[in-house]
Amino acid sequence: MNMIFERKLTIPKEVKEMYPLTNELKSIVQRRKEEISDIFTGKDDRLVLVIGPCSADRDDSVIDYISRLREVQEKVKDKIYIIPRIYTNKPRTTGDGYKGMLHQPDPDQKPDMFKGIVAIRELHIKALSETGFSCADEMLYPENYRYLDDVLAYVAIGARSVENQQHRLTASGIEVPVGMKNPTGGDISVMMNSITAAQHKHTFIYRGWEVHSEGNPLAHAILRGYVNKHGQSMPNYHYEDLYHLSEAYEKSGLMNPGVIIDTNHANSGKNPFEQVRIAKEVINSMNYNPAIKKLVKGFMIESYIEDGAQKIGEGIYGKSITDACLGWEKSEKLILDLAELV
Repeated sequence: MNMIFERKLTIPKEVKEMYPLTNELKSIVQRRKEEISDIFTGKDDRLVLVIGPCSADRDDSVIDYISRLREVQEKVKDKIYIIPRIYTNKPRTTGDGYKGMLHQPDPDQKPDMFKGIVAIRELHIKALSETGFSCADEMLYPENYRYLDDVLAYVAIGARSVENQQHRLTASGIEVPVGMKNPTGGDISVMMNSITAAQHKHTFIYRGWEVHSEGNPLAHAILRGYVNKHGQSMPNYHYEDLYHLSEAYEKSGLMNPGVIIDTNHANSGKNPFEQVRIAKEVINSMNYNPAIKKLVKGFMIESYIEDGAQKIGEGIYGKSITDACLGWEKSEKLILDLAELV
């Protein structure tokens, strides 16, 4: 093989023993699992807000940001349920560039996967212990999910991964909501098939084991826009898109119909400032049509301390080194506005 096998990595059980959760933290995670489950099953009508940096690049600014979310959460707790984004794996369209904290715990240094595994677990635990938030992460590598499965509140499957069999089958064995994004080409039948697979039981190979999954009734859709044949970004958050998805769900017979609207990526043309308008338009659609209101469970918003993005090495605190984000002041106002509108 044209690979260099550098070292065998520590298994998840050993990493969890090195960096364990206290009983108090386990209780917080369990309580939040139950609260989030109630939202996706329709027992709780609050909106979920999966919000935070495009990628978690450094722990100090990420924790600073999440601590700010904690203060806002108290103001909107009757209307909005916040799940901070701590995305530690960054998919790359071409394979080039910063791939996230898992690969490079220090963006200025060379990749170190063991240090990355430790860094992402420590960051999620730090967020949990200091803010009381169990957070969201993207499952870029299904085999790595076990390093974080006891701390996460929400899992996203990206547009490039949603057709992958291992992602679908692993999602079927996860106990928290898993959002399946529509693929970059926009075909929602691919996304619906992925949700169907995730909601069913399976037998498959995982981390060298034959495993049996029980199915995940909380698997649901994420609409993130798409790219047409000319490479142009096309949105899929408009009223007609939501109505069509509602009909697709009705025909599918899937459990717990639900969708999270990703307000960035192709929906915004990667203009983070459009996220404010997009979220408010979706709220208008929800308020107009009860079926859409029941279907939409919340939003995914890319937000950080500073507006925009920077190149690696510029060193601006709290500014994204991947996709551009909405800054804190605009983000806080958006959260408060959404709470007033729903």
